[in-house]
Amino acid sequence: MIIIPAVDIKQGKCVRLLQGRMEDATHYSDDPATMAVKWEKQGAQLIHVVDLDGAFAKSAINFDSIAQILEQVSVPIQVGGGIRDIKTIEKYISAGVSRVIIGSEAVYRPEFVKQACKSFPGKIVVGIDARNGMVAVEGWSRTSETRAVDLAKQFASAGVAAFNFTDIHRDGMQTGPNIEETAVLARAVSIPIIASGGVACIEDIKNLCRIAALGVTGVITGKALYEGTLDLGEAIRISAAA
Repeated sequence: MIIIPAVDIKQGKCVRLLQGRMEDATHYSDDPATMAVKWEKQGAQLIHVVDLDGAFAKSAINFDSIAQILEQVSVPIQVGGGIRDIKTIEKYISAGVSRVIIGSEAVYRPEFVKQACKSFPGKIVVGIDARNGMVAVEGWSRTSETRAVDLAKQFASAGVAAFNFTDIHRDGMQTGPNIEETAVLARAVSIPIIASGGVACIEDIKNLCRIAALGVTGVITGKALYEGTLDLGEAIRISAAA
């Protein structure tokens, strides 16, 4: 299981949100690329980048900031937020992004996801962000009537590289990841699961390592790293040894 630092971008700056609320943003850096370089130097094998403005505007708003990250780091990055068409995917892949994350459109336009998987094999991740087991869309501003596990099963044979699973109630709250729901999703499909939301300390990493054998191949963590309650190097050592 790998530890994946998050770099969330709002108006060109590196921030973290509480439960996805744009009005509850904590500013950490004016330069997202500098933060990405910091995590790379500490051993990150993959960096998770989110265009928060793009998630609401439904387009690639912070592309320039993401391009700067690509110029300054050598490890792969995955990008999510506002990816609603093939043209945007092509733009990111051409710029050097390793994987793109499709969220809302997986609910609204499943055929688009399947087309993207065929056009960009191994490059498409489906983001499943849930409240009480139900998938949230449009920058988490609306909760759909689709169950997280049902959405995952829908793409079980589509060629999706991984599912990013976020428990919204825990995101940015440092209350511990939702181990139970993550395990349910991992058992439901054979596609790798990347856990997200709630990581606060090294015990949370240890708890996730216990379900790694189910197919939980990574965990995204943001606020715990920025607030210093989780040491990235220690987390990487523990996850690698699990």
